[in-house]
Amino acid sequence: MSRITKAFSGTVVLDDVSFRLETGTIHALLGENGAGKTTLMRIAFGLQTADRGEITAGSPLRPTHSPIAAIGAGLGMVHQHFTNVPAMTVAENVALGGRGRFDERAVGRVITDVGERTGLHLDPWARADSLSVAGQQRLEIVKSLARGAHALILDEPTAVLAPTEATELLDWLRRFADAGNAVVLITHRLDEALRVADEVTVLRRGRHVLTAPANSLDRARVTEAMIGESDADTAPSTITPRELAAAVAARLEKVTIHDLTKRSVDVLADVTLSVERGEILGIAALDGNGQRELVRLLSGRLRADRGQVSIPDTVGFVPEDRQRDALILEESLTFNVALDGAGRRRGIVRWAQQRERARRVVAEYDVRGGSPETAARALSGGNQQKFVLGRELHASPEMIVVENPTRGLDIRATAAVHTRLRLAAAQGAAVVLYSQDLDEVMSLATRIVVVHRGRVQQVPLDRAVVGRAMLGPA
Repeated sequence: MSRITKAFSGTVVLDDVSFRLETGTIHALLGENGAGKTTLMRIAFGLQTADRGEITAGSPLRPTHSPIAAIGAGLGMVHQHFTNVPAMTVAENVALGGRGRFDERAVGRVITDVGERTGLHLDPWARADSLSVAGQQRLEIVKSLARGAHALILDEPTAVLAPTEATELLDWLRRFADAGNAVVLITHRLDEALRVADEVTVLRRGRHVLTAPANSLDRARVTEAMIGESDADTAPSTITPRELAAAVAARLEKVTIHDLTKRSVDVLADVTLSVERGEILGIAALDGNGQRELVRLLSGRLRADRGQVSIPDTVGFVPEDRQRDALILEESLTFNVALDGAGRRRGIVRWAQQRERARRVVAEYDVRGGSPETAARALSGGNQQKFVLGRELHASPEMIVVENPTRGLDIRATAAVHTRLRLAAAQGAAVVLYSQDLDEVMSLATRIVVVHRGRVQQVPLDRAVVGRAMLGPA
């Protein structure tokens, strides 16, 4: 890609950017939220058109080339936000865009073969909407591999994966590149990028600022290139919670939720748990052990089949899939702010007040590229996340429940989110945090519970103990 320039509504998001991907390499593309990384790769894949510049993939491509042409040139793109059709099976999603008659068994064999080669196993006959977030991410990757891609663009592919799953994927990407293929890895996990990549390119506010071999870089230099200051400058301030009178904000008493697909199995079984004001309750679990249901139960988004549930009147909730569960993408930020508490409120919507509220969320939470009139879809994924968090915290709820809250966020934004959660607890809110990043849970939680096969147990704030409990009894 040579001298790519792109503007949206007069705002330049890519300014004369060049990028080169070599066969047999993994090239990490880094930058803050809104730096232009995803836009550059969407242009490479033909999903957007550059205003100026040239693209070559083996042979020159027109700047207006389409995804069909990109796939024909051997490119595949795994998006940060899922493009699966929820009502279709895994096999049907993989077959979409192909030619000829749909042969379910043949596609199933392809999916099984990809799973055996990559460790990304999927049930070809499962509906996409029955998959966990990690399963949907795997489906996105499998779709590209099934089309024979030899150059993969992956946008935050490990953001929703458990640590072991992320390690397996990165190891496979290394083997994929070593076999003569190529990978572009967009990620905010700097240690991950420096460990697995051969080259690193950094964008800052739409401009190219650095390309260098990964083995010549360290975290401090990459951070400085990304944000223009040292990593230490982005560290969250220390917040000491004030003394609070012990008060239970939420309580579950012998709660059970049945698995509707497996009647003999309970997703949550006889759970008793309390959440107190002023604490950050960390939830640790491997994917599929019932933590998703626990989070939704505490946020008021799910009902128990048996037992008693008591939660506050005001509960903020930041779900892991912001585009599906937190935003109406085609509507403005003002409209999306007005959704907060819509199920409780009555009367006339005062839109001037909602516009002012949206303006304050955008300003206070550094939502870049946004204004009260901006459609939610126009924001980058990281800025969508900051907006959702700001909306949920702005009304000072009695409890805030967050699920993978820093997914897709850069260093500065991650530090800001952590500070906001600590501040909410310090001001007396109960905070419930689930993250697939165990280090994030350990760094924030004042108390930790582990969910394993639907059962919840409190464990000490010891990483080794937590890790063993996540795996269950020996």
